[in-house]
Amino acid sequence: MFQQMKEEPYPQILLRPRRTITGISAILLPYNNDTSVDWAGFEQNLEDTVAAGLIPAVNMDTGYAGLIDEATRLEVLQRTNAVTSGLEFVAGVFIGDSPGQMFDADAYRHGIEEVESAKGTPILFQSFGLSELQEDEVAPAYESVTLSCGPFLFFELGEAFAPFGRIYSLDTYEQLMQIPNAIGAKHSSLRRQPEWRRIELRNRVRPDFKVFTGNDLAIDMIMYGSDYLLGLSAFAPDAFARRDAMWAAGDPHFFRLNDVLQYLGAFSFRHPVPAYKHSAAMFLKIRNRIASSATHPDSPRRPKTDVEVLSAIASELRDLLEEFNE
Repeated sequence: MFQQMKEEPYPQILLRPRRTITGISAILLPYNNDTSVDWAGFEQNLEDTVAAGLIPAVNMDTGYAGLIDEATRLEVLQRTNAVTSGLEFVAGVFIGDSPGQMFDADAYRHGIEEVESAKGTPILFQSFGLSELQEDEVAPAYESVTLSCGPFLFFELGEAFAPFGRIYSLDTYEQLMQIPNAIGAKHSSLRRQPEWRRIELRNRVRPDFKVFTGNDLAIDMIMYGSDYLLGLSAFAPDAFARRDAMWAAGDPHFFRLNDVLQYLGAFSFRHPVPAYKHSAAMFLKIRNRIASSATHPDSPRRPKTDVEVLSAIASELRDLLEEFNE
């Protein structure tokens, strides 16, 4: 037991107070009650995220990347390009394959081209074809599809988020980290230890590489050197931006605000995890950011009783932000 503890990075060594955080916030793709996309609500959330100083990420899991069709995906890119007006944004490259299918390099290249044509930075989702590769085949596969593209990010997804998800070995992660145009990776195991190992590795091997936490159950990972790409920040990008500024300034109110946001994360990302998108829609509706709490018709939903809890959290968050503004 003690030997196992010694093998883990010691978190206090990794703590990085007063650090400027890079925050990337996934954007919910909102729906109307008639199952059409609420484009006005989508653009409003984009504008709110950019105004808060966060980098928006579209066509992510929060944007139903695995459920929307090609036309919707392209319209998301076009509208995001128009709203961001040359500012940075990230967009998912999703490949809808099935277990046992071969790795489709051409599909990844096509998705990358679509994102870059809209002036976005691509982040590569995993797929069954990619995740079923042998360890020594993973890094060459990424290199084969990113050889001619600009900066890109990649995913590590736990199976709680998607059945094609895979957390790579640390050796494979190091190989991926050393691809020159790979500038960062989102780590979504929902576990602290694997992320601490990646931060420690990054600090030794490539300090400019960004480890983006996707741990919506431990959003304080930014204290240890992670940046973030979260679905939870879609609920309240203004509050996340305020929290980040507090950490950079050494403001102890950081912990009060972080605790409320983490309570929201623990409630919204409970099992089944993919239903968090319905939680996001309900929360954004409570905050008057979108008109309906409808979701993509094929996405799992939460019980209606969640509204009472989410309303209480929204009220606490509002009161806290008002207090900090006094």
